[in-house]
Amino acid sequence: MYQVYSIDHSLYCAKLRLALRTKGLEWSDVPPPSDYLSWVPTGNLPALVDGDLTLTDSEAIAEYLEEKHPTPAMLPQGIIPRAKCRELSRLHDTRLEPALRLLFRNVAPTTRIPSEIEAAHIEITKRLTALSTLLDQSPLPRDRLWLSDCGLIVTLEWLDIMEAHAVLPLLHWSDTVRSYRSQMQALPQVATELAFYRPHMAEWMDSKRTP
Repeated sequence: MYQVYSIDHSLYCAKLRLALRTKGLEWSDVPPPSDYLSWVPTGNLPALVDGDLTLTDSEAIAEYLEEKHPTPAMLPQGIIPRAKCRELSRLHDTRLEPALRLLFRNVAPTTRIPSEIEAAHIEITKRLTALSTLLDQSPLPRDRLWLSDCGLIVTLEWLDIMEAHAVLPLLHWSDTVRSYRSQMQALPQVATELAFYRPHMAEWMDSKRTP
């Protein structure tokens, strides 16, 4: 059994759990100890412990698990489909999620900075447009979960809850992105993870909104 250092509301911890669930692996979630930085200098969460190995960065962990447990595959066969899968992963980790992150300190109504929310809205809109185009071009079938889907699914949930709590002005969700999200939510491991994760998202939002 793997040990995963995580916190319940973390987006990237949820991203990793989707990979673990898809692989059918067993793990235990534990909170980071007080001396976490002494042996994980970056402070990154999640961190996976596998025997003597401690590995951080959700993408690095997911690719490690893919190589160690190749079935069911979460990277497609062929150099081009794999490249397109990684392209979507990088869009999430380096473009879409950082744009979402701009909102996290603006959840409390009394301390919101309108200029930051406006900047986040512009950036998120741009990245959702790029996501829609890349999904239209993607050769990956949507009847299964790929590594590139894990982060996107969770970030789209956060965008939805930010809209619902009026932190974020309404976005334009293209038909492509809506369809993609619905198809992903219908997958059993995704439904299981979201049933676990959504209450923690809501709890975190409430904690930030309550004086």
